[in-house]
Amino acid sequence: MFPSRPPLWAAALALAGSLIVAPHAAAAAEPLTVTDFESDGVPAGVYAWGNDAASTPALTVGPDSTLPEAPSTNRVLTSVYDVSQWGGWSHDLPAIQDWSAYEGFSFWVDGTGSGQKIFFELKDGGGGPGNSELFESSFTDDTAGWRQVRVPFGSFTRRADYQPGGAPTDGELDLVAMWGYGMRLPTAQGTLRWDEVQVYGTAPPRPVRLSTDRPVYPVDEKDKVRVSVTVTTATGEPLPSDLAVDYRTGTGTATPGDDYTPAEGTLAFPAGTASGSARTFTVEIRKDRQSEVAETIPIELSGTGMRPPAEPPVIVINAHDLPYLNAREPVKDRVSDLLGRMTLEEKVGQMTQAERGALAKQSDIATYRLGSLLSGGGSAPARNTPEGWADMVDAFQLQARQTRLQVPLIYGVDAVHGHNNVVGATIFPHNIGLGAARDADLAEQASKITAREVRATGIPWNFAPCLCVARDDRWGRTYESFGEDPALVTRMATVIDGLQDNGVLATAKHYAGDGGTAYGSSSTGDYTIDQGVTLTSREELAAIHLAPFQEAVKRGVATVMPSFSSVDFGDGPLKMHAHDELINGTLKGELGFKGFVISDWQAIDQIPGDYPSDVRTSVNAGLDMIMVPYAYPEFTAALKAEVEAGRVPIARVDAAVARILTQKFRLGLFERPYADRSRLGDVGSAAHRAVARTAAARSQVLLKNEGGLLPLRRGVKVYVAGSNADDIGNQSGGWTISWQGSSGPITTGTTILQAVRSRAGSVTYSRDASAGLAGHDVGVVVVGETPYAEGQGDVGRAGRTLGLSPSDRAAVDRVCGAMKCAVLVVSGRPMLLGDLSGVESVVASWLPGTEGDGVADTLFGAVPYTGRLPFTWFRSVEQLPINVGDAAYDPLFPYGWGLRTDRARERLKGVRHELAHGDSRSKTAALLLAPALSGRHWHADGSVRDTRVVLGALEAAAALLERSRSVSYATADTLVSVARDVAQRAGKRPDLHAAADHELAAGAYRKAVDLLARSIR
Repeated sequence: MFPSRPPLWAAALALAGSLIVAPHAAAAAEPLTVTDFESDGVPAGVYAWGNDAASTPALTVGPDSTLPEAPSTNRVLTSVYDVSQWGGWSHDLPAIQDWSAYEGFSFWVDGTGSGQKIFFELKDGGGGPGNSELFESSFTDDTAGWRQVRVPFGSFTRRADYQPGGAPTDGELDLVAMWGYGMRLPTAQGTLRWDEVQVYGTAPPRPVRLSTDRPVYPVDEKDKVRVSVTVTTATGEPLPSDLAVDYRTGTGTATPGDDYTPAEGTLAFPAGTASGSARTFTVEIRKDRQSEVAETIPIELSGTGMRPPAEPPVIVINAHDLPYLNAREPVKDRVSDLLGRMTLEEKVGQMTQAERGALAKQSDIATYRLGSLLSGGGSAPARNTPEGWADMVDAFQLQARQTRLQVPLIYGVDAVHGHNNVVGATIFPHNIGLGAARDADLAEQASKITAREVRATGIPWNFAPCLCVARDDRWGRTYESFGEDPALVTRMATVIDGLQDNGVLATAKHYAGDGGTAYGSSSTGDYTIDQGVTLTSREELAAIHLAPFQEAVKRGVATVMPSFSSVDFGDGPLKMHAHDELINGTLKGELGFKGFVISDWQAIDQIPGDYPSDVRTSVNAGLDMIMVPYAYPEFTAALKAEVEAGRVPIARVDAAVARILTQKFRLGLFERPYADRSRLGDVGSAAHRAVARTAAARSQVLLKNEGGLLPLRRGVKVYVAGSNADDIGNQSGGWTISWQGSSGPITTGTTILQAVRSRAGSVTYSRDASAGLAGHDVGVVVVGETPYAEGQGDVGRAGRTLGLSPSDRAAVDRVCGAMKCAVLVVSGRPMLLGDLSGVESVVASWLPGTEGDGVADTLFGAVPYTGRLPFTWFRSVEQLPINVGDAAYDPLFPYGWGLRTDRARERLKGVRHELAHGDSRSKTAALLLAPALSGRHWHADGSVRDTRVVLGALEAAAALLERSRSVSYATADTLVSVARDVAQRAGKRPDLHAAADHELAAGAYRKAVDLLARSIR
């Protein structure tokens, strides 16, 4: 029978998304409609999703009276789908609903009898529908026509393959704060129709919940453990009657009598006891004078009318007096001793990395002996604060203490431009901006601060830096690269030192060639270039894409991550995760890499073949740890079976585990597994933000400056427009709080508009430039891209282009047509700018991060413009890919271009002063520069008058600097900048200009000056 409809007030509130407090139990027999589709279009909050555009189902609402007992005016939702990997639809409620008074969840579906299994899920708790805990059930489409699916809430299980960032992790379907539901469609083509999504029935009485103050109690011998037991009622009201909680020590690996004194008793909670009250009991641990592995003592809690903890608490007597636990022993000996004690299951666990949100329960860390956890992009604790992160990581680390050998977890995170998943952390410019700054010391300082903020939250491993050499601006990861030139990327590898010298393992990624994939070669969803194929020779791969990794290995990088992409040497593409030649042969063999290789996110699944062959091929190719990230039970079982069958040699496993354990020992995790909370106050501190502000300022590249419009004088009347002027999310880009990033006030920081307001005399802000234009001295139009990451930023995917949006283009035309103006391009790569004839100044601001003050510092002259292009700025998209060294090279602005607003003569005086205090070659170079600094060779504005004399002196001095042991790259860079000023003023031979910057990064200072000098002839 078609169920009767709920009262009109309930349906109206449900559709409006208001907070619905469920009626009392007696009234709950009437079902409550959550969604009934009685609307002209798809209801607000209902949306489709998929791994790509083709997999995203089409949703429509239309009339259908075939539903049993439905009125003739009934309307239903139709979903037409063609899912390749994943797709479905959801209803996100704008406010929480309380379903705790109901028995279960139901809906009607018009099936086709396909026999396919279809999953659906509920969104429970958390800060919103996007970060709630997911609980799932399923039905089989075995009926053609309408049927009602009814599932009691008690039959839902926590989704094991995926949990969103910020979701609660208690594993309890609490029902008091529900954010909606989702329908996951099968990987097939089809049409399904839906109606009357409801909660139904009367909830059974909810028992009192028991919990303990800790899930795991590590303890040393001859000590005592105090276990605190808390009672919590479902309603929060005091206990209605007496409650007796029985406790006892259960059977574990510890021996009662020898290892501990058994404990048993009853904790009394009289009627009227407040919900949340606690009682304690004590367990005494004995000393048996033996060196031992860890031993467990389960705690059993029971009683009438109560629900024990979802995971039984356990006391763990710590391992002790074993050689691998002795911090005074050499790391090599500790590794050897520990490895010799490990079972195959324990070794396999060390090679397994799971996503934190995938854990079906936290004790799976111990059950599967997991060696590592990670937070994928946006995978944050429910309380996304530095303290919340430390609490989460410490809780996971606590679970690892109950394993036999107590090998600590190593937790990893993508902190690619600051601790970017944490709200309130310091967010630096993305790598493209650091590459524009051309300051390896500044990049190292930024990574040092990132390490300190990451380590403060208990995380010792960062999946950074990206050392890709991006060769095509259409790639969605372009901004993750320091530049298109391997010499520049290699120089910026100092970020490894900033991380590892401050207690955080670095990861050189993505090995190798991911920046060289051919446009149109990707086979992942609707990506166009990401995860594609690099068509190259071994010589070209080594010269362009392997060079930065060679430097990383020299610097002792601890981990390397292969790329999703493939390499094709002419005999067909081979996935990097299966590339024995490049991982075992080149990386571990020729380059001598001593750390461990960690896979990318679920990347082994892309290797052709079934899952066991994916596991076998990747591990034999040299991968040491696999980022599963969800299927950790399947992976551990598969790898164990492959070893037992002899298809993966045990020696290969031992080598992998030894590499992993070596890094854990070097980090000191065995002695200090938990977060050092003394540094939590440094996360997002003023001192850290000051460095990010400097990095943002140094990353600004002045592309055009007619009439010397920039820098602006303080006190001017400024008209500000454009989509990126007042948006902290847009100026931070992807990999900020969430994987793809998002627009809006997503974290703490200063927008560019806010920074301009603090300096200008007056500011008129109009995002679309619709406000009146009269009465202003200058316009500042901040345009560019909205956030994206990886393949979702690929040009050609879902209509994405490199052009400005129509609204940004209109704002530029309107403002710059009415007054002198500067256009700031906030983007993750060069963009198609169109006609710039009416624009006096153009600045490439890249993705500056949270410190918009850095952008304003250069705009108003507090810091001079010194940045230069890390990527060639194309003239037309037909030129792509375009890179330094191309035979045909006619860009809008060449690689290395960047106008400066400080005086060249003063710069050169500073260089001479520094050289005069160096070694003999440095001092000789200073003497050579002295005559060229005579006033007669310079214009009044500090620019060069006599190019022959000045450039000659620069070239002679540069030759000496190449052989000096005391001269820094920064000093040489400043010297060459004077020659660049001359070349940019002439505006000839962009190919020589770009080549000069390559030679400079490679350390050929004399050749750099010579090329710039030749470009003006």
